[in-house]
Amino acid sequence: MRKTTTLALIATAVVALGCGSGSTDTASSSGSGDAKGEDKAPKTAKIGQPARDGKFEFTVKSSKCGLAKVGTSMLGDKAQGQFCLVTINVKNIGKEPQTLDGSSQKAYAADGTEYSSDTEAGIYANEDQSTFFEEINPGNQVTGVFVFDIPKNVKLTKLELHDSAFSGGITVALS
Repeated sequence: MRKTTTLALIATAVVALGCGSGSTDTASSSGSGDAKGEDKAPKTAKIGQPARDGKFEFTVKSSKCGLAKVGTSMLGDKAQGQFCLVTINVKNIGKEPQTLDGSSQKAYAADGTEYSSDTEAGIYANEDQSTFFEEINPGNQVTGVFVFDIPKNVKLTKLELHDSAFSGGITVALS
């Protein structure tokens, strides 16, 4: 009986991971419409160019680094190094609500060093919109600021944007 229960738990975990809310639909990531897109790495998008990952279409609007603080004089967050604020429009191109998870978004320096989104600073940088855990209905879109706290001497060169923690992601060049 114990062996059956263990196998059932393992099977349930595998199914749960395989059926996560995200998608690794890289064919739509490249935007080429090529059915064989799953075998190729997705194209790299540029600022202002829409790029798809799973059920989201991302458009990076702008990137600004060098800020020491975000928020107001009363409420805010101070950078350990410097804040980089990246404004991104996210549209749900699927047929079901999809949750935007700001913590799934990554930024990279030229040497390949990975930086995660600073969700606390993101709360202060976004007066009207949340990017941390925002549900977006089909056809709707949100524009928000994703904040990365990086060393003062570092320059971000690209972003890796995901529709969920389990998706393949899409690369957007920042320079």
